[in-house]
Amino acid sequence: MTINPALLLIAGALPIPLLRGRVRAVWMMLLAPAGLAALWTLPEGVHGSFEILGLQLETLRVDALARIFATAFLTAALISMVYALHLRDALQQTVIPVYAASAVGGALAGDLITLFVFWELAGLSSVFLIWARRTERAYRAGMRYLVAQVASGLLMLGGIVLHVNAGGGLEFGFIGASGAGGLLILLAVGIKCAFPILHSWLTDTYPEATIVGTVALSAFTTKFAVYVLARGYPGTGELVWVGVVMACFPIFYAVIENDLRRVLAYSMINQLGFMVAAVGVGGALGVNGAAAHAFADILFKGLLFMSMGAVLLRTGTAKGSELGGLYKSMPQTMVLCVIGAASISAFPLFSGFATKSIIMEAVAAEHRTLVWLLLLFASAGVFHHAGIKIPFFSFFAHDRGYRVAEAPLNMRVAMGIAAAGSILIGVAPNLLYGLLPYEMDYSAYTTAHVVNQVQLLLLASMAFTVLMRTGLYPPELPSVNIDADVLYRRLLPRLWRTGVDGLTRLRDATAPLHHRAGRLSSGVRPLRTASSPTDLMVLWVALLLALFLLISLL
Repeated sequence: MTINPALLLIAGALPIPLLRGRVRAVWMMLLAPAGLAALWTLPEGVHGSFEILGLQLETLRVDALARIFATAFLTAALISMVYALHLRDALQQTVIPVYAASAVGGALAGDLITLFVFWELAGLSSVFLIWARRTERAYRAGMRYLVAQVASGLLMLGGIVLHVNAGGGLEFGFIGASGAGGLLILLAVGIKCAFPILHSWLTDTYPEATIVGTVALSAFTTKFAVYVLARGYPGTGELVWVGVVMACFPIFYAVIENDLRRVLAYSMINQLGFMVAAVGVGGALGVNGAAAHAFADILFKGLLFMSMGAVLLRTGTAKGSELGGLYKSMPQTMVLCVIGAASISAFPLFSGFATKSIIMEAVAAEHRTLVWLLLLFASAGVFHHAGIKIPFFSFFAHDRGYRVAEAPLNMRVAMGIAAAGSILIGVAPNLLYGLLPYEMDYSAYTTAHVVNQVQLLLLASMAFTVLMRTGLYPPELPSVNIDADVLYRRLLPRLWRTGVDGLTRLRDATAPLHHRAGRLSSGVRPLRTASSPTDLMVLWVALLLALFLLISLL
């Protein structure tokens, strides 16, 4: 019997609100392993195919690329649900498996329509993990997040229409950026993958989500986008430079950022940059590197978000300027955080070293010297802001006097699973390499790889020490950095106010004409000069529908 793991997760999420206590906990912990069992009992090929309205859909297709990403998503689902066991909030515990199912279903989609359905489900389900914090800031952040997700969905739908009308078909395979449809789909993916300028939704909303919600958000949306790139755009050269920019620019913001969960959001963009660049390089090494690093990132980035979530739970803050000295009262969380920091920094014997080195090798094999040097710089930068800054300012630095309890047991178990996975990949990388889409003759533990990485880490740590000793390292200030947010936080509101002021002046200037016209047409009600929010909403919906109809007719 063929079972779609995504549908299994969705069906399993439905009774969660009705269950109580240990029954609910056991049920939640069984969902992801059941999905993994269903996934790995499926042979490669198409297992769900049917025709509707003249469209041939392949809702369940299994190959090596789909299997490794689906495995990563189901592993993340298990970790997230264990991490959420202490909650009494049925909403979050129900949303997490649905959200995970959207990523799993997208990875197993064989056609673009099925991909679009799960693409939209990912955005619509995940926003509740932000709103579940139930604060005004979370509500506003969730609305901005939802706008980004809906915009991405509209662009993808328009791109699919154009792609099909151009004869590209519905099969979800290589799409490329040569046609208008492919470009629109790439732009849609770029929003969810946090391409430069399009990334603000990520750094703006992840720190505002719930403690558990941020962990889940870190695993699915962006890695789902990486999967779509790896499937539809391998070897697209422009992605190499997009990835390089993504890997480099967040470093500068992360170093000066005070909110440590926001630091990790910038760090996520940095790591996504390596994956995007690898997809742009293409070939067996490029795609394998992107897939392997996505798998590893789900574990170590989730581990870092979980450790900061535990700190936030116990202290009520995740700001570097307010933390320090927690190693005394949260030693287990500290050790687990350090494992995540070592993994993301690509220390030998940790997962980041085993996966990032594939990407660097792929770039070197293409003789892209400048790209290689910039990614090397980005590797040193991530050690500064994630490998050192996160554990240093939260657990060491100045003792702020916190004497709190350790993280709840279920949180430590979830962090332990992620830490064990990160160490296992680092110590025995061939276990992960064997799951990758393409066979490759590659070893991470060569003398050159190890020596180069150790030298890089030593130089980066020396630079951090010198900067701290001399007082040149940017201090932790209670402030919020605005990067591309300035576009919609300041520029767009300013343009809106300027337009409204201009229309008001135009109305005032033409008021005499309206007065005369009013005397000529007495008894006729004057037109309203200001639109209510409902009117504006209807106008925007009409404009979007008109745009979609125009695209579909092209």
